[in-house]
Amino acid sequence: MRDIVFTRQSGWIPNVIREDGELKLMLGAGADANHEPRTFTFSIGEAHLAVIREDLARHLLLWSAVLPLCDAAGTRGRLDENAAITLLDPVLLSTPADVDALFRRIRWDRSRLIAHGADIELLGRGQVCAAMRAATETPNEKRARKYHVNRRRTDRGAVLGPLDTALLKYTGQYLHGATVPRRMPDAVDPTLLPEVLRVIATAEQARAGMWIGRDPRRGKRATDKQDWERMAATVDAAVRRGHPELVDEAVRTVGFLMCSEAADRSRSSPVEDDAETAGDRAHSGGGARQRGLSFTDDKGVEKKWLPGSPRSAGAEFWEFVGDRSAADNEVFTIEDEEMGEGIQLHFYADSIARVTTLREGAGSGSDPEYRVEYSLVDGIGGYRNLVSTFVRGGCAALDHHGPWMSDAAEFERARRRRRGAQ
Repeated sequence: MRDIVFTRQSGWIPNVIREDGELKLMLGAGADANHEPRTFTFSIGEAHLAVIREDLARHLLLWSAVLPLCDAAGTRGRLDENAAITLLDPVLLSTPADVDALFRRIRWDRSRLIAHGADIELLGRGQVCAAMRAATETPNEKRARKYHVNRRRTDRGAVLGPLDTALLKYTGQYLHGATVPRRMPDAVDPTLLPEVLRVIATAEQARAGMWIGRDPRRGKRATDKQDWERMAATVDAAVRRGHPELVDEAVRTVGFLMCSEAADRSRSSPVEDDAETAGDRAHSGGGARQRGLSFTDDKGVEKKWLPGSPRSAGAEFWEFVGDRSAADNEVFTIEDEEMGEGIQLHFYADSIARVTTLREGAGSGSDPEYRVEYSLVDGIGGYRNLVSTFVRGGCAALDHHGPWMSDAAEFERARRRRRGAQ
């Protein structure tokens, strides 16, 4: 039989319960192997209950001291109840000086106290009781996260200036560096906003004319890693050159914002726009393709493209790749059956093969004769260029996009050399 004897407004601050006639402190901490919250209990006395009822600061200090024991229990271990019980008198019944001395000897959870209003400067000086004079029942988790993030920056030796901080707040990455950045001018001190916008303008000017395309090899919404890295490097260099006082973290958050926005624009653009390479645009006046194409993947799935289709052959092919590409499906083929030629894209190897029919099979006992040539490919941009070129002009148009190797062993050596150089 379990009854609640005392609880506070915040559900996470430990409760006092009576279980089978015995007073116990009950707290939730950590998680089990299934990510469900774990609950721990240990015995307390009436004198401890009296202090817990009347003194929020001592209650919170006890919680802070016990939490490391819960962490030590892990996902399935038992709480060291004896160790927890030995903390009761020193934390709840001792003088403030003795409590301060205790906290200089034991592990304790600083973030819990900061979330509940502890004075950070006094905590840093070891005056934990004085630090808790303004303690609150309701936690401010954002305050604790801010402290944690700044502590990690200090450990790395990073010191933020006012403009650095303003830029991180503008992008929403002051507390969460892994979140997708966005523009939040209201989060910035109005006196610093003009300086922030000048930095952003420098970055926008640097990325003007650049584009982050999609990479259907990794799914329908994936974007080109090389394009991203190229834009990030360009923006980084421009911002460092124009604003040398900024720390690395502030420069990176501006580059992250620029690249994220460009990637979002790419994802929201029609597939036809994304499929058009610079070569496609340059040859857009060259007339429509008159023959159909067949697309296949490594699982034997086929899709046809016919002349007169409302979308370009390149757009249809890359949508097919985006729909079908997977870790076990990384070989895609485009075939012009009428001309007896095609290309095979090997995404797992960053390579391509072009296949030309030299002689058709005559009768049931004769196999066709093919010429197969291989070439290395540089990223999704290289693949797009080769697909576009083949769609426009077939295998012959690929002559200038080599070198092409007909010897498979020679090609494997070239692949190994490139892999070793990376």
